[in-house]
Amino acid sequence: MDSASDDQFTIDGTVLELTDSNFESAISTFDCVFVDFYAPWCGHCKRLNPELDAAAPILAKLKQPIIIAKLNADKYTRLARKLDIDAFPTLMLYNHGVPMEYYGPRKADLLVRYLKKFVAPDVAVLESNSHVKDFVEDSGTSFPVFVGFGLNQSLISGLGRKYKKKAWFAVAKDASEDVMVSYDFDKAPALVAQHPAYNEHSVFYGPFEDGFLEEFMKQNFLPLILPINHDTLKLLKDDERKMVLTIVEDETHESMGKLIKALRAAAHANRDLVFGYVGVEQFEEFADSFHADKKAKLPKIVVWDGDEEYEQVNGIETVSHEEDHLTQVSRFLEGYREGKTEKKRIKGPSFMGFINSMIGIRSVYIIVFLVAVIMMLRSLGQIEEPARVRTAASDGQATSVLEGETSEHKPRDKED
Repeated sequence: MDSASDDQFTIDGTVLELTDSNFESAISTFDCVFVDFYAPWCGHCKRLNPELDAAAPILAKLKQPIIIAKLNADKYTRLARKLDIDAFPTLMLYNHGVPMEYYGPRKADLLVRYLKKFVAPDVAVLESNSHVKDFVEDSGTSFPVFVGFGLNQSLISGLGRKYKKKAWFAVAKDASEDVMVSYDFDKAPALVAQHPAYNEHSVFYGPFEDGFLEEFMKQNFLPLILPINHDTLKLLKDDERKMVLTIVEDETHESMGKLIKALRAAAHANRDLVFGYVGVEQFEEFADSFHADKKAKLPKIVVWDGDEEYEQVNGIETVSHEEDHLTQVSRFLEGYREGKTEKKRIKGPSFMGFINSMIGIRSVYIIVFLVAVIMMLRSLGQIEEPARVRTAASDGQATSVLEGETSEHKPRDKED
């Protein structure tokens, strides 16, 4: 592809520089456009530039090209507001005009592998053992991988289309003995799920109808044990299960091995729950929301609803290092199932910010303070119309206050 149909864009493997006058045209001209909404003063944006420059020519040469573009959202503020761009850099993938915010890796090689996912077939058909091996290796570690052996493609085509943003899907025509050994299953039909980033593996032998297949996939989008950080929290947005959350002082401590082993064993037997852990040392702000800090008795174990409430099991609030971990976790789960719990609310005015946009608790307090000031000024009749303050957009994405001291639109600097 040398140029767009209207000759407005020259595609030569470089990053397109968009403006408010040609943005809509670019999105409608190309099937897949990856847009970096940046600000010239943003340090994270500057570090991203060479990665985009390296990825652009590779993605432009794909059979189904992905065009990398950038737009100065600090200059074209009206368009930025229209698109709800409230942080820099904000990365959006427009697939046939449909926007999706990108949270994946930013290094050029990983960015290429991640974006290729979105122009790949919903379900790949693998003709041989070598194709299976190549497919799994090429899938990388950013997504779970589902490969059906002895399964009709029609069984998973709908699910592959529905969950394309979450995983790789394929069906293999043959299930040789070597393949069965390599992927650790002993009969067909079977659906093998792999989590390369967490070295996890599950096999489903059916039944393949009445929602059982979809339920297996949904349970395997996340690993058995999820370490909680800013990035992994985003994975929980669409998962309706509650989480068994264990809060430790330092998740890198040598004692974590035994605890994780116990949690993994419990997770195998309780797939209706998500299991996760977080270190106060690594994510203090998050841990403190559950009234757990370095002065608290740790490890603390709770069941979190994914929003603003969590439950403690009476008499089993912590995991002791003096007793077998799996025994204690099992007693905790038994107490939870029997309803022997006390419900509590997380600290802070709203916890959805952690899930929706990673706004910290301090930012939420600032927003609440500004809203209070505006309301007071209105009541005193000192302003006719308040400045626009938004805490949540219509699509559920939390946003920040629009400030005008140094720029008409200068959102917060989004961290890597």
